Amino acid sequence: MPKMKTHKSSLKRFRVSARGKLKRRQAGKKHLNAHKSAKRKRHLRGIVIETGRLGQKYVKIMGQVK
Repeated sequence: MPKMKTHKSSLKRFRVSARGKLKRRQAGKKHLNAHKSAKRKRHLRGIVIETGRLGQKYVKIMGQVK
């Protein structure tokens, strides 16, 4: 079976936590922020840990499976 290729764009966007879960930034804060409330922007600031099946899929294609 051939080697699995690393998904390079995923490596730039996501990180893998010590327990093998996917860490990503919250979407919706890059532009068009003038009309958004301070509370909304504050809640978009944090990092989200993706625990579902989609997160596991991205960890696998990034070549970071533990």
